[in-house]
Amino acid sequence: MTHDHDLELRPTPAQTEAALNPPPGRNGGDLVVETLAGLGATTVFGLPGQHALGMFDALRRSDLRYIGLRVENNAGFAADAYGRITGEAAPLLLSTGPGALTSLAALQEAASASAPVLAISSQIPTAGLGGGRHGYLHELPDQSASFRGVVKSVHTVRSQSQIPSAIAQAWKSALSAPHGPVWVEIPQDVLLAETAIPVVTGGDAFPEELPPRPELTAVAADLLSRAARPAIIAGGGVVRADASGKLRKLAERLSAPVVTTYGGKGAFPWTHPLSLQSWLEDRHTTDFLEDADVLLVVGSGLGELSSNYHTFKPRGRVIQIEADLGKLESNHPALGIHADARLALQALLETVTERTDATAPERVRELLSRVRERIASQELTLEQEVLASVRRALPADAPSLWDMTILSYWAWAAFDAGGPNHMHSAQGAGGLGYAFPAALGAAAADPTRPVLAVSGDGGALYSIAELATARQHALNVTWLIVDDGGYGILREYMTDAFGETMATATELTRPDYVALAESFGVPGVRTTPETLSDDLAKALASPGPAVVVLPALLRMFASTHLG
Repeated sequence: MTHDHDLELRPTPAQTEAALNPPPGRNGGDLVVETLAGLGATTVFGLPGQHALGMFDALRRSDLRYIGLRVENNAGFAADAYGRITGEAAPLLLSTGPGALTSLAALQEAASASAPVLAISSQIPTAGLGGGRHGYLHELPDQSASFRGVVKSVHTVRSQSQIPSAIAQAWKSALSAPHGPVWVEIPQDVLLAETAIPVVTGGDAFPEELPPRPELTAVAADLLSRAARPAIIAGGGVVRADASGKLRKLAERLSAPVVTTYGGKGAFPWTHPLSLQSWLEDRHTTDFLEDADVLLVVGSGLGELSSNYHTFKPRGRVIQIEADLGKLESNHPALGIHADARLALQALLETVTERTDATAPERVRELLSRVRERIASQELTLEQEVLASVRRALPADAPSLWDMTILSYWAWAAFDAGGPNHMHSAQGAGGLGYAFPAALGAAAADPTRPVLAVSGDGGALYSIAELATARQHALNVTWLIVDDGGYGILREYMTDAFGETMATATELTRPDYVALAESFGVPGVRTTPETLSDDLAKALASPGPAVVVLPALLRMFASTHLG
């Protein structure tokens, strides 16, 4: 008897012809590139190096689009944003040793944010693997050991026949919930050697689904249906799972107010009557959530930033839906449901009983009013006007990528992202230099929309080299640099903690960013708070890269977690 799946495994005539008569001159690098294309990749990021040239030689002969950045860490940030926005595994091609290690900070951010990045690095020749000290260029005793604590999975290739399967396994790992970065390394000699292996023509590697356990969702649905004051915390897992629509339906069915974490920006409509927005670093919001008799946490581990610096102490029953098993009940006892957010929300939608609560929208309005009053009492008009100017200038559907800078901290709490999967920042790992290279990846993911990057002058100095990348590929990114002459937030932290700052550590000698941008052939303009909205809008409406520099000393709003 012949089964349908048996027919699927039979090669087509074209596949048979390609297998029997592979084109000459192929090497191990071709197997890498062919496998990526077979899996559905269209764009790769990276930086060449001596050991990795086999991959780049093959890439030259392929139809894949290559976007080469100037620093490996920046290439990782670009791949991270591409993966977040498309939901696809973003290939990142790197060379051995220093090149590979330079990507670590970006891969840590991708891991924290569950961004699917498929990093493929070269290795020293096969004879050098195993920890011996052979003196090869870029040699490490165990290169993969540097990545095991950062990425989801590590795959070491030792022969050409292993390449397609190793990359397919890594691809599947990157896209299985929770998404994340993976690491593949291939020795130089394996990449360079001529291959007789047939052209890779197939490459399906379907990610594993992570459905909820039905007995758990039944209990969760019962608790939510009978709750008097339910509330929802929506994290980045909702965005990664493309579950914003299901979240909204569930919130409306339960009349449950929703707050989004900083990683979950846009997961719930900003102006919805049930939207608590994102004021997590505010005691009024913390009190509101603590008062919930049933709190549904979806796609968040309730870490430091999502718990008002661990001052949040829920008094009611907590239900936590989380795809990362290590985050389940890691901070608070809960009914823990290990599942993809989309599948779990669908299960709840099918089982909860609708409840009505006419007081919920009013309680939301009262909370937001108290938050506004607290901020208004601090005389932070400039900061609020700058953020409002950015929102006016940015088209509603345009992505924005934010560095670790004071304006970004404001944006986490107070900025309307415009929609799900529109706003991304480096708040997962908290490293500097994310915004501009990530924006380049976002522009590569969707060239039909303008992209905004927001950095401070400290973070901008990490990424200046990528102005050349933006210019070379004509990527449609506007880079807003808020120039306050130093590491502004560290200046505030040191002053608050010690009464003064260390000037040689927090104050920066910096370039003329407008002149520097123009030296790369990128238009630059110096703006003011009064003209910011118009200057940004003009830059965003113009094709290609642009730089807008705002000299301004912004302040943070007062925290509430210190008592």
